[in-house]
Amino acid sequence: MEVSQSKPEGFLPPRSLLVGMAIGAVILFICATVRHWLFQSTALDLGFFDQAIYLISQGEYPRVSFRGFHILGDHAAFLVYPIAIFYKIYPSVYWLFFIQAIALALGAWPTWQLAKQTGLGEKESLTMALVYGLYPLIFNINLFDFHTEVIAVPALLWAVWSARANRWGIFLISLVTILASKAVLSLTVFMLGIWLLIWERKRLMGLITTVAGIAWFIITTKGIIPAFSGEEAAAVGRYSFLGDSVAEIILNLILKPQIVLGMLFTLDNLFYLVLLTAPVIWGIWGKAWAMFIPAIPALFVNLVTDYLPQKDLIHQYSLPILPFLLLVVMTHWYQGSSWLKKPRWIILWTAIAFLALGKYTYFFGRYWHHWGQLANLQAAVSLVQPGDRVLTSPHLAAHLSHRPDLELAIEAEAPFDLNRFDAVLLQTNYAGWENSQGTVEALAHQVSQDSAFTPEYQENEVILYRRAPSIP
Repeated sequence: MEVSQSKPEGFLPPRSLLVGMAIGAVILFICATVRHWLFQSTALDLGFFDQAIYLISQGEYPRVSFRGFHILGDHAAFLVYPIAIFYKIYPSVYWLFFIQAIALALGAWPTWQLAKQTGLGEKESLTMALVYGLYPLIFNINLFDFHTEVIAVPALLWAVWSARANRWGIFLISLVTILASKAVLSLTVFMLGIWLLIWERKRLMGLITTVAGIAWFIITTKGIIPAFSGEEAAAVGRYSFLGDSVAEIILNLILKPQIVLGMLFTLDNLFYLVLLTAPVIWGIWGKAWAMFIPAIPALFVNLVTDYLPQKDLIHQYSLPILPFLLLVVMTHWYQGSSWLKKPRWIILWTAIAFLALGKYTYFFGRYWHHWGQLANLQAAVSLVQPGDRVLTSPHLAAHLSHRPDLELAIEAEAPFDLNRFDAVLLQTNYAGWENSQGTVEALAHQVSQDSAFTPEYQENEVILYRRAPSIP
């Protein structure tokens, strides 16, 4: 498809879009902050990133203690290093909420640029920016702790725009940002290169992108991740029906198509595709689906697994799909094949989809689960000392992650060796993620029977046990 080439004028967004992005960023930041205040954030993934980035900022080895390996051993997310600069200014988890809110809100800018580049008018382009901002995944992922791939969302949009506009500087910065955000996005980059090479006829950009994608995939999965973690990439276990390593999985994708087809055609996948397309159903009908090619790797890995969090609009796994889905939609709108053509009707549908699928409802229900114990939780957390080696529940871990030694009191880690800890913080009437009430109660009983520990704080079923100082 022919698109207009960029011009120096009109690069910056109009005032209405700037105001909209600012308001959006503030709302996202406030929502993530309130969720954290209410003790709804978790060790995975907020505590995971917060601990590692804090350690980097302090010049220490960034080992995520409750995972047992270097932060790069998870997804080779090198973006944690520049993020640590903010922690140098002041070490606070709220930087992560700020960065995530800004990144997600800024995605409206390249969406507007891409819509104009596609040929849509100013009003229509601003409408597409709103479609992006109110796509339920944008709001929902902001509530799911923190993930470096949120920064890849605007970068992917800028990569497409800059490639079409021959803006090499923006293109290369976008490419590096995407690759540094998560190893698996190298597959998205690889397919982006194929698309640029064949469909957009950007030979040099396409070749560079294709080579960069496949090279980074090999480097990260066969080099960086195993070197820092001592094992295969973290998500390999979700595809164990295809093999125990990345190489074996890729081989069996080719040799055993019957297994793959059996995993693809399921009711869960049908429901996932409905969720994914419902907010933009009005614009998916047409002949511009070649523009969706870069999203195929992310969509495929989501469809072929039986891990249900990869099939919703709550978790991060659909983020690499969104930019190309929007590109398809705006192109169909420009070509006149979309069901809805008037901005007011598109805005109405977008609002309805957000109201139906956005998880703002959590603020009217599940997020208030700890309200009656909120003051107790805050008091107990404040008593934990910076140098303490801590054992605590996942929903409390993100409030205590600025230390090198933090372990999770979850069922998978039992039995617990209390000799390794200075403090044990539990909320005995709440089990939560990857836990059982029995495990929490058994641990509380174990600590209470250990003469080395005494309760420092004990109110309303929130208990902080501290190791008694040794007698010289």
